[in-house]
Amino acid sequence: MINPVPETSGTAGAQSAATIAALSAEADRLRTERGRRHLLDLATGVLAAQLEVGPAQAREHLEKLSQVTGVGPEDLAADVVNGVAGDPEAVDGALPRAETRRARRAVAAAETYESVDESAAALLDGGLAPLGAQSLWLWRRTETGCLRLAGHAGVGAAEAVVWQWIPPGAPAMFHSVVVDGSPCWLGSGAPHGEELPGPGHGAGRALLPLGAQGAVVGLALVVWPGQVDFDERLRRAVTGLIEVAGTVLAGTESEPSEVPALMDVLDALGHPAMVLRGAPESPALAVEYTNGPAIRSLGGSAPPVGQPLALAFPFVHAELARLARGAHGSARRQSVPRLPRIAGEVPAAPLLDVRVLPAGTGRTVVLWHASSDPEMSESRAVGHLEGVALFRDSVVGDGSVWSAPAYRIFGIDRDAAPVPLLALRSWLHPDDGDVLTQLLTTLTERQRGALAVLRIIRGDGTLRHVRVAAEPLVDDGVVTGITGVYQDVSASRRTEAALTATFDQLTAVQKQAAIRDEMALRLQQAIVPETPGLQELPGLTVAARYRPAAQEYRVGGDWYDALPLPSGRVLLAVGDIAGHGIDAATGMVALRNALRGLAFSGHAPGRLMEWLNEVTLRTSGGPTATAVCALYDPADRSLRWSSAGHLPLLLLRDGRARLLEGPHDLLLGATPAVTYREMRTPLRRDDTLLLYTDGLIERRHDALDQGLDTLVELAEELSACEVDEQVERLLEAATGDTDDDTSVVAIRVRS
Repeated sequence: MINPVPETSGTAGAQSAATIAALSAEADRLRTERGRRHLLDLATGVLAAQLEVGPAQAREHLEKLSQVTGVGPEDLAADVVNGVAGDPEAVDGALPRAETRRARRAVAAAETYESVDESAAALLDGGLAPLGAQSLWLWRRTETGCLRLAGHAGVGAAEAVVWQWIPPGAPAMFHSVVVDGSPCWLGSGAPHGEELPGPGHGAGRALLPLGAQGAVVGLALVVWPGQVDFDERLRRAVTGLIEVAGTVLAGTESEPSEVPALMDVLDALGHPAMVLRGAPESPALAVEYTNGPAIRSLGGSAPPVGQPLALAFPFVHAELARLARGAHGSARRQSVPRLPRIAGEVPAAPLLDVRVLPAGTGRTVVLWHASSDPEMSESRAVGHLEGVALFRDSVVGDGSVWSAPAYRIFGIDRDAAPVPLLALRSWLHPDDGDVLTQLLTTLTERQRGALAVLRIIRGDGTLRHVRVAAEPLVDDGVVTGITGVYQDVSASRRTEAALTATFDQLTAVQKQAAIRDEMALRLQQAIVPETPGLQELPGLTVAARYRPAAQEYRVGGDWYDALPLPSGRVLLAVGDIAGHGIDAATGMVALRNALRGLAFSGHAPGRLMEWLNEVTLRTSGGPTATAVCALYDPADRSLRWSSAGHLPLLLLRDGRARLLEGPHDLLLGATPAVTYREMRTPLRRDDTLLLYTDGLIERRHDALDQGLDTLVELAEELSACEVDEQVERLLEAATGDTDDDTSVVAIRVRS
């Protein structure tokens, strides 16, 4: 028997590489074919509209034109689309036809991709690179005023991370383009004092706003490797290619708002971070979110999201809460050099260099480093070494000495003479002169170490944020030199600025929400007072109470009503709009007032509920609600009532309580043309009827029947009380724990 010869590892590796290459080539072919089909479909649609024929006939016409003219179908399709798009370069011959066709193919390809990176690559490779461009950056405009990198092509991964977030105002040129909606053409380098992506000295750049549906949704940056003469022809070509990028951004996932936006910022950080939710002084302070590095630094187990801080960090929760209180009290970052090791089944990393930042009302961001996390530690060490340089200056004539990274930080050749700290003023941003003066005064006059961050404007016009940590060299009471460290912190400054902008925006949003909630609360209190006076109605005594929702929500959608009608009957109602906030409050007002008006028509409760359902379906915001509508006739002490998915009424008679189960009809606003059935309940003198909402009985972990049974027992205990005392004590003893608002109405038959 012949044994087969096993493949060597080299043979297997070669076959794997060949397979990967083949798959990549096939993927490229499919992407190219998809762009080609999209362009042909566009041209077919144009011809179908122009010739007033069907798509099949239009495609056949396109193929015949290709055969007659000798122009390939794809090039001919590009000509057709360019013509109908009014492309000035294609119409007036400003660009050669080959270039306009190539640009149209690139745009069509970009429109077919789901990924912004793929669309950017299609625009760069198919249209911008032939114009000499080196890279393309696409940022999405966020609700916080920041620019978030959505896609790029021709850009290194490390540089992309640096420019992931651009806070408002830095660089100022970026945001002026977005706000003004006008492009900016920089033929050679960046303006003095501005730091921009791409090569510094002499690089041409085009900044263009990205629009969609009449709004600016982002920013595009096209970078050339050297100086560029942006004549009218080149500007029109670049503008035509970039226009599609706005549509691409609008068609992909948009920037989430409020808290998800904050979480995205934390996800962009390279070190652990988490969000705490709740008042810092409250025992309910809990972990709301942890980013990936935080999970890894805590041992790689499931994140402690949702856990109280005391449970998630049992040994350090008090210190973290103290820092959170200080952060919210002073609105400045607090830090401690080191916190104790966190307890857990697996020894977790200690929290080092903790920083705590307020993130608006009720939220706190905690940032830290973990020395026992090898991956993060190595990453931080490399990052520090790349941006850290040593220096030593002599003030007695011996010159200055820099380590190699300092030359890179300042952007000068290794052959150039180092710049002493005392002579650094000419390199500074004009607003940083006083900072340098204070730094030098501390070092030379007070003879103490000092720390400062300076904005350095390099020779190519780019700006870097450089942290200076220095110590004086003192000999016999005289300062003879200065030694220290330069650290390029430009990337972290941008991230912190983006965080600050996000926090500010979140605070503004929360203030607006608080104003809306306060308005809704006042509206609700005016319509549904918490403790109204005792009502004496025909044959009835009515007492009602309303308890607002928990502090976090403030405003709910509960309402009640007791209204004498011209017919002599009395309208009794209670309802509950789904949700909280101003939408629930305004929906409540709309339904309550609508039912009041409908009741004057004299119709029965079932008909009133059918009309109220139609009103709900046509109310702004599409609310849904449960409700009970009842009409009491004092002439025969009868109660006719209908229920729209509401809880059963409770009848208290002769010291015994029982639930009045009604028909299980649909809640209001679910579907049109619903028929609501009626019940008739005879009442007696001294009977008490309770109408209420679910906040009175619902508990998170108990069945609804258990809450109803408890209510029956409690009502029987209170049977001897007057109705106003009954509702007061029912609310005090309420078992509901869902933080929902609650309405209770007690009706006593008097005669």
